[in-house]
Amino acid sequence: MKQDYYEILGVSKSATASEIKKAYRKKAIQFHPDKNPDDKNAEANFKKAAEAYEILGNQEKRSQYDQYGHAAFEGGQGFGGGMNMDDIFSQFGDIFGNAFGGGGFGSGGFGGGQRRSQGSNMRIRVKLTLEEIAKGVEKKIKVPRKVQAPGVQYGTCSACNGTGQVLKITNTILGRMQTSAVCSSCGGSGQTLLNRPAGSDAHGMIKREETVSIKIPAGVEEGMQLKVSGKGNEAPANGISGDLLVLIEELPHDVFVRESNHLHYDLYISIAEAALGISKELSLLDGKARIKLEPGIQSGKTLRLRGKGLATINGYGTGDLLVHVNVWTPKKLNKEQHQFFEKMLEDPNFIPKPETSDKSFFEKVKGMFAYTIRNKNKIIYLIYCYPLCWFYFSFY
Repeated sequence: MKQDYYEILGVSKSATASEIKKAYRKKAIQFHPDKNPDDKNAEANFKKAAEAYEILGNQEKRSQYDQYGHAAFEGGQGFGGGMNMDDIFSQFGDIFGNAFGGGGFGSGGFGGGQRRSQGSNMRIRVKLTLEEIAKGVEKKIKVPRKVQAPGVQYGTCSACNGTGQVLKITNTILGRMQTSAVCSSCGGSGQTLLNRPAGSDAHGMIKREETVSIKIPAGVEEGMQLKVSGKGNEAPANGISGDLLVLIEELPHDVFVRESNHLHYDLYISIAEAALGISKELSLLDGKARIKLEPGIQSGKTLRLRGKGLATINGYGTGDLLVHVNVWTPKKLNKEQHQFFEKMLEDPNFIPKPETSDKSFFEKVKGMFAYTIRNKNKIIYLIYCYPLCWFYFSFY
């Protein structure tokens, strides 16, 4: 099982953003490659800390993680995607400050040096059926993304000699001062375009349609956003590719209506079936279930089949199936049927005699939204009227 992100950083779930950042800096310095050369275990812990901070250091991702756990970022969503050391230093280098003298790991380190350009993110919408949401699905989507053109060549920037930084010496009354700034020729990447293939843009990039595989976990909801790391637009030279952001759209179902992880189902039965009782087989999203209706069941009755709804995205439970019973009244009767019901008009057994448990629709609504407050000589009825306000009726 994947280790909890809060546990990796050694903070509580109520930790502030400042506490999380401080904890990550401490872990990163502890396991930094420069401090632990050729130590694979330290390198693994260094990457785990960066993965945890990439999620917990972002308020939106942290909220998703708190709600759904690791499942919110499965299938390449979230950190994933094989982020390497350069990716970590590029995204989080500012957190280390001068802990390693501005040199750091690789070319340029944390305090300065080359800046790897970042490709832009891409956004797509994926429509899912309720059946796909129930089981989870792997979608293969064609995405037009920017990539480096075949034959493109990049070389070392002559202005900064590949460092991404240029030194400036200024004479002041205090003496000569030396400062460094981002190279304007290469934008800090240390590389410039040498050969631009025909049809490519000013950075040697072209648009190409690629098929991207997206693993979507069971239980996702309308409006949820997943991320596939590194599948956005590529960046020039040795830059980092952007991410592919996937917005979930849920298609309406012909039979079931979804409410969070619960499913609602309208079951229609005849008057004869309602009077005699019957056993019905229901076709579910992933199989079948049999439900028994007692003799004399009333229209409007709701039966609950526990565990027959949708699984939660974090895998911690399953919703229920709510079966709403509707007694179907025939619109046309033949002569024999008409005579039968005429006889039943006088039959005492066919005269409505609702019991206490057989509440009307109004009574059910009133039971949900009304309550009484007894105060000595008066009763105040408080009725919640959606969507405006509470109305107060006093009876003396």
